[in-house]
Amino acid sequence: MASSTTATTGPPIQVLVVDNDPAHAEAMADSLSRVGYQCVVAGSGPEGVEQLERGGFEIVVSDLKMPGVGGLELLEKSKELLPDAQVVLVTGHGTVESAVEAMRQGAFNYLLKPLDLKQLRAVVDNAARSQHLRRANTELARRLDEKFGFESIIGNSQPVRELIDRLRRIAPTDATVLIQGETGTGKELVAQAIHQNSPRKNRPFVGLNCAALSENILESELFGHIRGAFTDAAHDRVGKFEYADGGTLFLDEVGDMPLPTQIKLLRVLESGEITRVGSNEPVRVNVRILSATNRDLETAIAAGAFREDLYHRLKVISVRLPRLVERREDIPLLIDYFVRMHATRHKKQVKSVSAAARRRLLAYEWPGNVRQLKNAIESMVVVDYDGVLDLDDLPPDLAPKQEADGSPMDSGASMAELVGKSMSDLEALFIGETLKVTAGNREEAAKMLGIGERTLYRKIKEYGLN
Repeated sequence: MASSTTATTGPPIQVLVVDNDPAHAEAMADSLSRVGYQCVVAGSGPEGVEQLERGGFEIVVSDLKMPGVGGLELLEKSKELLPDAQVVLVTGHGTVESAVEAMRQGAFNYLLKPLDLKQLRAVVDNAARSQHLRRANTELARRLDEKFGFESIIGNSQPVRELIDRLRRIAPTDATVLIQGETGTGKELVAQAIHQNSPRKNRPFVGLNCAALSENILESELFGHIRGAFTDAAHDRVGKFEYADGGTLFLDEVGDMPLPTQIKLLRVLESGEITRVGSNEPVRVNVRILSATNRDLETAIAAGAFREDLYHRLKVISVRLPRLVERREDIPLLIDYFVRMHATRHKKQVKSVSAAARRRLLAYEWPGNVRQLKNAIESMVVVDYDGVLDLDDLPPDLAPKQEADGSPMDSGASMAELVGKSMSDLEALFIGETLKVTAGNREEAAKMLGIGERTLYRKIKEYGLN
């Protein structure tokens, strides 16, 4: 097979060849098939329209002059039915006017008869390159939606469902949003999900941590600077606002922003203009602001550490992220998700997570929230050697405490308190405690107890458990 720039990844490019001269149509199709294109031949304009209606073509090669439906009509129909398809027109009656009209209507290229098949392949290869780029962009958009869309917020608890419902209503607007939540609850992930589901999704998402920088550096990062603005300013520099123009700027830890910078940020929000450090020339910017903090800003306002007028500007819409312990029933889903993620990343084979390890992970208070759980699972995956994540794989801060003699500390009722209870009372106690640990997740509780879900449902009903 001759070399070509046809599909290097994904399925071969589908080409529709339309010409009322059967010999010429077959010659073009055969030439393109030899270099890897999948070709379908239509012997007339109407037949070409029928093929277009069936779909699937990324490139159309058509004669310009045909009885009934000509090349320009086919071009128009192609743009209607397959707007992403590239159309190459071929004619033996070439004029400057017809070429200009074809290109004006959206033809990719225009070739003259007698046709040079090498030139045809070169033109179709160029069209194929544009289609590969479109495929890559489509795949990138799909992956971004998967990574940063609402589907990336893992959970099925009531707090998460309410959060996603609120985000769906917020995202399509241009309102500023203040995202509040403890460290590790996923504030940046939520900001990216808002951006990815907004009309600005194809423009930049730019993040900046306001707590990590000094006042002067923060202002330069936000607004940019001109050459000579300060000692090390050897060149003009575009700031985050200009870089995010048309898109979204995410200000993380905005509660730690110095007061002088707060004043300048407020001015930008009010005027829609920034001024680079060292310059007097205002620059118009069109940016949506999302901000996040784990601080109580109302307390900071009372203490004089945060401007009240800026607070209200940033908090047109507010979103509060639940702590992990407030959505404990999502922990099993998160465990499985992070196990798959880190097993793939570290090329480890993980068959399962033991019931004992799941109990420990479910019962833990998670002061670092989802981020701490994610890091704990990664640690377990990395140190595991037998394909089963168990208590011996837990990070030290999660490992069960032990008595002085080395035996596990009893965190629940002592054995003495259990002595004398009937087996049915003990069974009800353990089922009830397991349901508490799993936050009512019956599927996970059945898995931890080693019984079927139907058996668990029957026991819940039998013992009158909620």
